[in-house]
Amino acid sequence: MADKIGKSRIIVQSDWDQVLQERCGKAWVAFRKPEKPGIYGELMSHGISSNGVPRVTSGDGFNVESITRKRITVSYDDQDSGTVHRCSFLAPVVTYYSVHGLKRSVVDLAVTPGGLAVSCDSLGKMKIWTTDNGEVRRDLEGHLGDVYSCRFFPSGVVILSGSADMRLKIWSAETGQCAATLIGHNGAINDTAIIERGRNVVSVSSDGTARLWDCGSQTCLTTVWAGCGRIGGCAIGTPLSGCLPSSLPQEVNEVGTEGKMLLLACDNGHLRGHALQGGEEIFDLSCCDAVNCCTFVSDTLVVCGTQDGHIYLIDIRNTSVPLKIQSESRSAILSLLPSRQGVYISTGDGSCFYQNQSFETMTELTGPDLDSVYRVATDGCFLYTASRDGSVRKYICPADD
Repeated sequence: MADKIGKSRIIVQSDWDQVLQERCGKAWVAFRKPEKPGIYGELMSHGISSNGVPRVTSGDGFNVESITRKRITVSYDDQDSGTVHRCSFLAPVVTYYSVHGLKRSVVDLAVTPGGLAVSCDSLGKMKIWTTDNGEVRRDLEGHLGDVYSCRFFPSGVVILSGSADMRLKIWSAETGQCAATLIGHNGAINDTAIIERGRNVVSVSSDGTARLWDCGSQTCLTTVWAGCGRIGGCAIGTPLSGCLPSSLPQEVNEVGTEGKMLLLACDNGHLRGHALQGGEEIFDLSCCDAVNCCTFVSDTLVVCGTQDGHIYLIDIRNTSVPLKIQSESRSAILSLLPSRQGVYISTGDGSCFYQNQSFETMTELTGPDLDSVYRVATDGCFLYTASRDGSVRKYICPADD
């Protein structure tokens, strides 16, 4: 039987970094336990130090352990359980409002270490922009419907996009021109993944299929019929040796598929694992609601998130029962970003937080005020979030997650 967990959590006001810059500024803080009333307290500023950091005190069992301009660590002494709960909260170093504008949601986002970003919005616009100042460099025009997925190839100068128009497009980030269009799906393309250097890519669709494509010939090499209705997300990883069959068929023009597993997040409440080479089913795990997203966190562990707010930790060596199931009271789980053997999780209520494999929340990203965070991405130095409020927020990556 899976270990089911309901987690206690500390929450702070979304704009704490701004209000605590004011003398006598106050921000609320709360401690919430599953199925228990919340306990509320207050953070109060008593002025600003010479280096711009507010002097902050708290009470009601809360303690400010450390604070900088954009990071505060708060603990709460839970007398009932004898446990001290602790969490760090990061505020954005900059918020880009003008990339897409505030009258539309930013639905997907990808960034490169070279300083470029690509994002798409709820009005079907896709833009390339610079991460240092948010300047828009290119508008990518050519899809005939909303764009749901955008990814950089490893080179950082080529982009893959998937749309409601049932097409994949490959773009030059330098010129903004479309170099290729991949046609074959019979429903909206909801997510994509790039294999190694990008000669092959994967797409998943509302038509219930996952497709492996050869970019050079613009042809579909393999189609996986998941039999699960809409597929909303996918991920590719290299599992531990022995997790996949030893002999699998391979199509001409397949490159880099050997030894890899494809995860499929399905609307019918199933997480499926397939051999990327040949498409053979490896496992089919039933979850409590529609699975929105999935990712590998190691060569044996995967995580998926559901529409009703559950997070599953699964060992792919034994998928009959999840290792752990966490019931998250926040909202639907919308995206997952693996990081240092843990994962960043974004939700429909505006939360974005980092958890380790024990489901301990170490860090929360603040800023959105109940606006869904659809995607979290990183360039290695900064984290970026795409939000329903039309903004992209940029955070310094914490060094201790």
